Amino acid sequence: MLRDDVTEAIRVAFFEEMAEVGYGRLSLDAVAKRANAGKAAIYRRWPGGKDAMTVALLKDFAAEVLQVPDTGTLRGDVRQFLVNACATLEDPLTRNMLPDLMAEAGRNPALGDAFVGAFAMPRRDKAEQILHRAVERGDIPADTGLDVALELMTGPVYWHTVVIRSSTDDAYFDQLTNTILKALS
Repeated sequence: MLRDDVTEAIRVAFFEEMAEVGYGRLSLDAVAKRANAGKAAIYRRWPGGKDAMTVALLKDFAAEVLQVPDTGTLRGDVRQFLVNACATLEDPLTRNMLPDLMAEAGRNPALGDAFVGAFAMPRRDKAEQILHRAVERGDIPADTGLDVALELMTGPVYWHTVVIRSSTDDAYFDQLTNTILKALS
C-alpha cells in the first residue's frame, strides 16, 4: 500500500524541482532527494519514469484548478474566468513551469499531447461552457465563432501573466472583460 504522505511529498517536490531547474534538467534523483524519499518510491507510483510521471501529475494539477461558477451573466462569467485563470498563471510554480513545459512539448509529442489534454483543454472546456450558457441566455448570437471567442478568453491572460509577466488588478480584468464582450457582440 502506498502512503499518501509520501505521494504528496513527491508531487510537491516534483513541481518545485521542475519550476527551479526546468523539465530538461529535471531528474528523478533530485525529486526523490527533495521529497526525502527513495527513487524506488517514485517508480512504485509512476513506473514509466519522468515522462509518465509528468503526464500523471499534470493531469492531477490541471484537475484541481480553474473553477468557474455560473454567475448568471456573460460579463460575470467572463470576468470570473479571467480572474481564476490569472490566479493560476500568476502562481510562482506555474509561472516558472509553464513556458518550459510548452517548449518541451514542442520537442516531445507525447508530452505535448498530454499537456494539451491535461492543461489546455480543461481550460478551453470551461470557457466553452461559459459561451454555450451565453448563447442559451441570448447574450451572444448563436452563430458566434466559438473557436475565436475561446482564444479571446484564453490568449490575453497567458500573454499578460506568463509572457510579459505583468500583474493583474481589477482595472485589468474590467478592461479585458469589456474588450472581450465588445468582440463577442
